[in-house]
Amino acid sequence: MAEKTFVIIKPDSMVRGLSGKIITRFENKGLKIVGLKMLKIKRKQLEELYSHLIGRPFLEEYFHYMRKTPVIMVVLEGMNAIDIVRKMCGVTNCRESDPSTIRGQYGMSGRMNVIHAADSVANAEREMNIFFKPKEIHRYKVPLTQVMYSIEEMQTMGIQKKVLLGRPRKLPGKEDE
Repeated sequence: MAEKTFVIIKPDSMVRGLSGKIITRFENKGLKIVGLKMLKIKRKQLEELYSHLIGRPFLEEYFHYMRKTPVIMVVLEGMNAIDIVRKMCGVTNCRESDPSTIRGQYGMSGRMNVIHAADSVANAEREMNIFFKPKEIHRYKVPLTQVMYSIEEMQTMGIQKKVLLGRPRKLPGKEDE
């Protein structure tokens, strides 16, 4: 199956008008948006999201920063989506991030770092559930899937049959539906 991951476009990106550029990078890569919303994060949600950091001295400042503006939450889907998104985002400290990454291009801080991205399948699922109801995660077909992935990769993602440039494309070992 295609993997889902969770991203937050943080306040520093919002005030600088970077949300569209960031989302475009993910779409240009071939990741599919299956969930999208803008909201002002509640403290309780931040405590749940960053429960592993409770008690750290910087957390109050960080929570204040995360509540300065509404943020954009995105659920992305694609093969190896978590790993791909993490690589596209770059390392946590923007000053140490490769200039070709989102943080390397747009950020200067170690904490106020442009974007949050889930780091594992379990965390992506947990984080999505904090902000999205199941009915807010959508399933739909993207015609370009068939030209972005090999037949074997499409089978791995559970895609049974596709149409390529108007003609049926049969996958090996699959009967006509």
